[in-house]
Parts: sequence; structure tokens; C-alpha cells
Amino acid sequence: MKHALAALAVVTLLSGCTTGVQTYGYSPNLEPIPGSITYGGQPRTKLTKSPIGSIVPHQFRDQFGRQVFETYVIQPDRSLRLVSRRWRNYDVFGDFD
Repeated sequence: MKHALAALAVVTLLSGCTTGVQTYGYSPNLEPIPGSITYGGQPRTKLTKSPIGSIVPHQFRDQFGRQVFETYVIQPDRSLRLVSRRWRNYDVFGDFD
């Protein structure tokens, strides 16, 4: 019984710590940049065949020549939510970092 109460206390404490955490590294301050799928608004066509919660990867080069990798998640209303972005710098010798 002592172990069950200790386990319950740990679960309760951990669940309290993760209450406000979003999945996929979502940041509410992550805004689309030129080249993003949602830059200038949502796409006109809805993703009707993809299941809700599907991950949509997207990559492009930004205005500085860096390769940008973005991840979107399909929302219940079929809009796309930008959840992560990372860059890969271009080396002057033709190699990537």
C-alpha cells in the first residue's frame, strides 16, 4: 500500500508539471516566414484525405540561402499548425553544417 501511494504521488506531481506542455515542440510564438506553407494565410485547398493529427514536413531555402525544415500538424478544421522549424546553414565550400 505504501508503494501504491508513493507511485500515485509521483504520477500526480508529474502530471502537474506537464499540464501546459504542447506536443511536437509547439511554440505559440512560432510565426510563418517567407517560404512557409502558411505564410500569408492558410492554403486555399484543404487536406481532406489526410487524417487529423498527421504530420506534414516542408523544406525550402530562406532569403539567406539556409535550408529550412518545418513541421506542420493537420488540425480538426483541416488547417495547418506550424509546430517546429529548424535551419541548416550553407557552408561556402559546398558542405552543410
